[in-house]
Amino acid sequence: MRFSVKQMLELLASGMTKEQILEDYPFLEGDDISACLEYAARLADSGLRHRFSA
Repeated sequence: MRFSVKQMLELLASGMTKEQILEDYPFLEGDDISACLEYAARLADSGLRHRFSA
């Protein structure tokens, strides 16, 4: 099953814990969450600039 980095970051930004996410989405594993965070960190550190709407 597909789960986007955006979806994961939105869940984490809403205050959900890793444990809550894993309970609500049993097809995910802890490593999936870690991989999303690593990807987001690399993207943020890449120097790419994106416009965000408020």
